[in-house]
Amino acid sequence: MSQKPAGPAPLTRRNLPLMMLQARERVIAHFRPVLNACGITEQQWRIIRLLLDTGPLEPHQIGELCRLSSPSLAGVLSRMQQMGLVRRKRLPDDQRRVHVSLTPRSRALAARMAPRIEEVYVHIERLMGREFSETFHRALDDLIDKLKADPVPGTARTPRMQRVLRAPRAREVA
Repeated sequence: MSQKPAGPAPLTRRNLPLMMLQARERVIAHFRPVLNACGITEQQWRIIRLLLDTGPLEPHQIGELCRLSSPSLAGVLSRMQQMGLVRRKRLPDDQRRVHVSLTPRSRALAARMAPRIEEVYVHIERLMGREFSETFHRALDDLIDKLKADPVPGTARTPRMQRVLRAPRAREVA
């Protein structure tokens, strides 16, 4: 009589990625009514807010910082350009590169939204407490900085990893 193979090792840590997604959803739910009332999406607001903070950027930089895939970003930027919220300008020294910047229309929209966005921040801070909010922001900054500097385990393309990636999947074998 054969024994069943042992299952995967039990997971002992809390599911950090899931918790962060749930926290993100709880936070953005407070901002969503403001965005909806102004007729913009969460992705569009992320881009506007980023460009307000940084100035013009190249699309790949926007995608990286706003966590948008290249195909999704292309569509969002195209719609934003049609709405008159961003403009794209080729760089004079390299015509293949483009800078995306805000238009006066998007700056005016952000200025109109600012008091309502600030109210949401005040509300969240009131719920969480000022000290927690400040500590939490510092912790997030640290998390982002430390994980950015540390290579992700298992992403190096070692010879073994190449074989694993080329191996047929179980469902393909069956």
